[in-house]
Formats: sequence, C-alpha cells, structure tokens
Amino acid sequence: MADTIVDDRAVFTVKGFDSLTYAPRGIEIILPNSSEKHYIPDVLEELKPKVGMTFDNMDQAFAYYCNYAAASGFGVRKGTDSKTNNGVIKLKYYLCSKEGFNQKKKVDTLEENAKQKVVRANFSKRTGCQAHIRVELVQDKWNIYKFVEEHNHFFVNEEDMHFLASSRKLTQLQKHMIQSMAKINIGPVRAFNVMRTIFGGFEEVGVSKNDCKNFKREINLFINEYDAEMMVGNLMKKKEHLPDFSCEYFTDEENCLVGLFWSDGESKRNYQVFGDIMSFDATYRSNRYSMVFVPFTGIDNHNNNVSFGAALLASETAETYKWLLRCFLKAFDPAMKKAIEDVFSGSRHRLCMWHVMHKLSTKVGVTLCNTTDFKQRICDIVWTDSLSPSEFEVGWHSVIQDFDLSDNNWLGDIYDMRESWIPAYYRDELMSGLMRTTSRSESENHFFGQVCNVRSTLLEFLTHFETAIESQRHNQRKNDHDTRYTRPQLKTDFVLEKQASQIYTKTLFLDVQVEIVGIEKCINVKLENIDGFTKFFIKDFDQLCNSYFEEEAIVKAGKKSRQCQNCKEYGHYASTCSKPPKKTGVNTKEKTFDTMSADS
Repeated sequence: MADTIVDDRAVFTVKGFDSLTYAPRGIEIILPNSSEKHYIPDVLEELKPKVGMTFDNMDQAFAYYCNYAAASGFGVRKGTDSKTNNGVIKLKYYLCSKEGFNQKKKVDTLEENAKQKVVRANFSKRTGCQAHIRVELVQDKWNIYKFVEEHNHFFVNEEDMHFLASSRKLTQLQKHMIQSMAKINIGPVRAFNVMRTIFGGFEEVGVSKNDCKNFKREINLFINEYDAEMMVGNLMKKKEHLPDFSCEYFTDEENCLVGLFWSDGESKRNYQVFGDIMSFDATYRSNRYSMVFVPFTGIDNHNNNVSFGAALLASETAETYKWLLRCFLKAFDPAMKKAIEDVFSGSRHRLCMWHVMHKLSTKVGVTLCNTTDFKQRICDIVWTDSLSPSEFEVGWHSVIQDFDLSDNNWLGDIYDMRESWIPAYYRDELMSGLMRTTSRSESENHFFGQVCNVRSTLLEFLTHFETAIESQRHNQRKNDHDTRYTRPQLKTDFVLEKQASQIYTKTLFLDVQVEIVGIEKCINVKLENIDGFTKFFIKDFDQLCNSYFEEEAIVKAGKKSRQCQNCKEYGHYASTCSKPPKKTGVNTKEKTFDTMSADS
C-alpha cells in the first residue's frame, strides 16, 4: 500500500512509510540519437551560463557556475586545465560532480586468508555526466567558451542540497564559533551540535560534522610545523607590549623548545598578596608533544587556588627545573624569602598526596579496597593533619599487619617516602591552606584538567590556559563582590564574632565562626608566666583532650603569630582554633595554650 504526497517542491511516494521515492527534478528530455533520459535544470534564464560571458578571473567564473548549480540541484567540482609554456593557465574546465566514473576497487570478502588487500564496498556518485563549462583566457579576461547544459541524472531536491559537498561552505561566523569553542576545549563535532541547536536543524547549519572537523584539521596542519615558534612568538609579543608580563624560554642544540615560562601582571600582583605559600605541580601532560605543564599555585583570601605563573617543560631534569625556578625568581622577586635545592634553598620538596593515593586501588587491588575497610582505615591516617608522626607510624603498621601487606613493594616504597607526602610530617610547616586535602586536589586537577589535552597543539593549549585563568579571575572577583556586599548571620553575641565578620572574607569567616562558637564551651582555668611565655590552661567541656597554642611576637612585622600546638591550625589554614581536633589520641581533661609575650 502506498500513499502519494504532493507539494510545491517535489512529488514522491511513501511505501509503508519506510522508503521515499522522489519524482525527478528538472526538465526531462531525450537527446537525438539516444534513448536515455537527460535533464535540464528548471531555473531562471538569467542564472544560466551562456557562451561568451566574460569574467575578470577564474574564481568569478567558478562562483557563477556554483550559484547556477545550487539553484539547479547538482554539485560542482574543478576539472583539468591547460597551461602555456610559461606555466600560466589558459583554459579551465568546471564539471558536474557526477562527471566520469569511479575506478573499480576490490570489495570486502569473507576469505580469512585473502592475499590481496580488500576495501569496503562503496556506492559511486559518478554517472559519466557530460555537463560542464569551459572557460578560456583571452586578453586578460576569462570567457565561457563552451557550455553543456544536459545532465544524465535528475537533480537534488532543495531540502537536500546541504548534502552536496559543493553546496556546503563554512561561513566566517561558523569558523569563529568553532575556534571560540576550541578555547574551552570543545571539539568541532560538539561545536557542530551546538550550531545545529542554535540555527534550528541540520539543514539550517549548511555544513556537516566532517566539514567542521576538516576545518579544524586544516588549521592544525598549518600550525603543526610552526607550533612552538608561534606560541613563543605570541608570548614574547605580549612581553613586549604588556606591562609586567614575563616570558622566558630556552631551546636545545637542534633549536627545539625545551622550556617555556610565562606570567602576566595580574599573576604577579596576586603573588604579592597571596605569595606566602606556593606550590608547583609537574604531573600534567598537556599536549601532543607530551610536554609537562607546571602551574605555580597559591591560595587566595577565599581559600581558592590562585595562579602565579605557568611553564611547559620538554624534559624533567635537575637542570631544567633549576632553569625554571630561576625564571620564577627573576620574574617575581630576586630577593624572595622562600627561595628546591640550590635555588630555593629554604623550601621543602613535597609529593602530591592526591596522586599517591589515587594509585591505591591499582597497587593493592580493587577487591581489597572495595570489599574491606582497608581503604577507609588507610585514608583515616593519611588524609589528616591531626596525627603526630609517631601516631601515623603506629596506625600505618597496624593496617599493614591486619591486612598482611608487608610484602607489597609499592606500599613499602611510599612508606619510605612518608616524610615527603604525609601531613603528619608537616605539622610544623607553615602551609596557609595549601595542605592537599582530597577536595582541594580534586578541584585543582579538574581546573587544570580542562587545560590539558594530549591531542592539543601548543597554541590550543595556550588558549585553553588563558580561558581557564580568565574563569579563575572572574570567580575571584565574584567572591570579592559577595564579601563586600553581603553580611553573614551571626550566631553569638561576642564582639569578636562581629569584628571577624567585618575583617574576614565570606569563605574564611564561616571557618572562623565555627571556632568562635566553640569558645562558649571553653573556659580559662589558669595561666602561668614561664621564661617570657604566658601559658594558658583552657578547659574544654565538649571533649577530653590536650592542646595549646603559642603566640609569638614578630617584631619586624609588628604583629603576633599564634598556633595551636596540637592541630597546628593557624600555620596550616591561617585561622585560630578554639578547641583541639576530635581524634588526637590524647586523653586528658584539660588543654594547654602557651603564649610568648610581645616583649620577648
């Protein structure tokens, strides 16, 4: 059973609504001395090419024939040409895309031991159509010398014209959209899907997914040869024209890029304010050349990551890292107080906890991690800064013994390196919030993961990085705005809490508020003056444990620093505590705070 549907564009038959049979488009004719049907485009007369038409150049002639083909319903491609002895083109053919025939190719077979290479069967678009125009160069003008109007096939309906290659062309807007989306790591296929949604359908886009992919590939092919040169040139141009922009690079004896460092003025200003503590992480493979991406990161006044600069390294040697750190010193402050090895002699090398623990399931087995409490127990002693080194070691050996893992070489190796990554060994280090908690590490990995793509060119990587930094700075400004124009809800009548709400940023105040509320459960039992120290004995009614903090005068800075000697909260997070952590392993009824007088 079939229904016939008629509209003003085409007549076709629907058989069971499964297949469509289109009526031929165009004027059907039969040529003399031929029994085969041919077709002439049914278009306005002024659109048809005519012998004797003149154009200023070949491109104009080709564009005219393409417009005629688009109105008619067939595709166009460029044919052969003829040149003078001087290599100047004097004759050119523009053909119907169905001209000629495809060469025969072997098709797939089921023979397992086939000796010759086979290829998948493909339908041919060629029908041997003779329709074309021929243009010739006459006195610096291109004239249509011959025009064959008849085609041996019917034409494509208007709604299907976007399937013809010659009818598809990326507009400047579409090219701009593809390049702009690439800046945020959106590929050409996803960019096509976005355009399809915005424009209202596949046919409204006017191009295919492959067209978008080919456009991106052509750009990358051009970039590949000059990738490093273009990236360095881009950054050096910024150094020349932008105030406070720093860029350093070095190459090997073959003039290949080995190291590249850069930092802009905003990053330097962030360093001046938030540069007390800084880390750099060399665990990101950022591009198709496997260069290591090294971001320099600190913590801002909203307890979020803030970038001070970035680098790309082709090799990870001691000399390369020395070069990088010297570049950082040169860009920021030759007299830095916290200057790894002979460059940053006062610093301490620390492994990233998150990357170590991320390998746990792989190294000890998924079954052990998922079916027992092994992972929870190991995390309890690793992801905490409340344990002392001795308490950590006792806890570690207990877990290893309970699960019979003493023969696991990887666990043994990371235990031997415990001083380089376990928080218990950093209790006395000033960290100011840079301690690698799970959430902070995952946040940082997600942020820089958006930048790093193993298929990216260097130029693509740079645009991804700049987009990510722009987002980071926008969020920082938003947090500043929220702090200025909002007020938190106070939970006590303490003047201290009110003052803290006016001094701290919104994010940090919420942490401080918890400690201020905890003051209600603490009482000063007594104090003692011992060798210039004032020792406070504070009783905490909320829990049984022992802690104290020092308040040490820093004469040059004109201010005091204070630190709880049990949880080290001020040093790690730049805020004071009202009570000790919940799990310290200590069981006493009082906690003690030591304070050094400002005069000592």
